Amino acid sequence: MLARAVNNLFYLYYILIIIRIFLSWIPNTDWEQQPFAWIRSVVDPFLNIFRGIIPPIGMLDISPIVAIILLQILQGIIVRLVSGIGL
Repeated sequence: MLARAVNNLFYLYYILIIIRIFLSWIPNTDWEQQPFAWIRSVVDPFLNIFRGIIPPIGMLDISPIVAIILLQILQGIIVRLVSGIGL
């Protein structure tokens, strides 16, 4: 039960990252308005870790791809651990 909830939280975070990526392609997005400000405040701290390590290639920022891959690895580990202890 807890493993499913944790898995769903990871899935929700993936969706938020993807929404953030798509919104960054829209030039007139007002990041100070809700819900954009909330999405940015939730997702950007995680993405900024990778943006500081991986420079953009031309106009392409590949840091979200690396962030999602790492998130998938963490999801597998954490969900497996939670499932293993029977929660």
